[in-house]
Amino acid sequence: MTLEDLKPKVKSIVTQHSTSVDERLYKICELLEANIEYYSWVGFYFRNGEKEELKLGPYVGEPTDHTIIPFGKGICGQVAVSNANFVVPDVTAQDNYIACSITVKAEIVVPIFLNGENIGQIDIDSNTPDPFTEADERFLEFVCAEVANILD
Repeated sequence: MTLEDLKPKVKSIVTQHSTSVDERLYKICELLEANIEYYSWVGFYFRNGEKEELKLGPYVGEPTDHTIIPFGKGICGQVAVSNANFVVPDVTAQDNYIACSITVKAEIVVPIFLNGENIGQIDIDSNTPDPFTEADERFLEFVCAEVANILD
C-alpha cells in the first residue's frame, strides 16, 4: 500500500468521533506500522502540560523506557525545540540520539502543530538503514495535520 493509499484510511480513523482520542491515535500507529514495511516503531509524544518535556502517548512497537523526554534531549526533544522535521538516516551518527533498541537504524520525527503551537510529534523508528524520503516527510506532515484536527 502506498503512502497516498493510506491518506483516506488516516482520515477515516480521525473522523471516528465515537472513539476516544487515544484509541484513534493508536489506530493510526497500527495502520502505519502494519502497512509501511520500514516503519518498525510508530508513536506519538505530546508536551507534558506546562513542563519542558514530552510524554509518550499511544504507540505500536517494542516497549520503551523513554516515556518522558526533556526538551532538547534526543531527536524528539530536539524537534520540541526546533519545531522542524528531523530525519536521521543513521542513528549511530547522531551525538544526541536516545537509543530505544539496538535494532533501530533510522528515525524520523515530525511535529504536530495546533493553532501554530508545537504540541507534540509523531516518531517513527526503522530497523532499515536510511529508508525515509521526502515522501515520508510530506505524508507524516499530512498525518500530523489530521491528528491536530482530533486534538482541536
